Amino acid sequence: MFGPGGQALFEVHAQLPLDAVGSVAAAGVLEAVAEGARAYWGHATPFNASVDIVRQTKNRPEDLAPPPRGLPELKSPGAMHSPEVPHRLGWLNYWSEAAARAIGFPDPARDAELLSRSRRTATGGWVVKLTDAPLDLDNPAHLDALKRAYERFLAIGGRAAP
Repeated sequence: MFGPGGQALFEVHAQLPLDAVGSVAAAGVLEAVAEGARAYWGHATPFNASVDIVRQTKNRPEDLAPPPRGLPELKSPGAMHSPEVPHRLGWLNYWSEAAARAIGFPDPARDAELLSRSRRTATGGWVVKLTDAPLDLDNPAHLDALKRAYERFLAIGGRAAP
């Protein structure tokens, strides 16, 4: 897969059970993998929510279907301007120090709710949880949390300059 500027991207996919133990462990697993790989960004998202989130990305000009659930349209990875800017959001988000800086996180005045569910990593990055429970887009409160996060971070998905 190619990203901004035609650079190669490395993706890691894993499955964790979303029972009580797996949900608690997910943030630590995401952080360990992301920091170990020196990633700019990453996310951990339940499969059903990730299907709709991936469908936000417009990879071809002939793809005219709007994103599901009123979510914003995102650029394809190759159309992005910077590898530091996340391509999409998820339930648990890892943002390296560079990625957080590129999207303007944290802003204490605007990010109080997100900061209440976030923690700083050893390398200066962040693990940011959008909702306490695993993201379920059939839950109106969860869908609203995802939409609010996209409104807050317009650079994510290449929708605006950082």
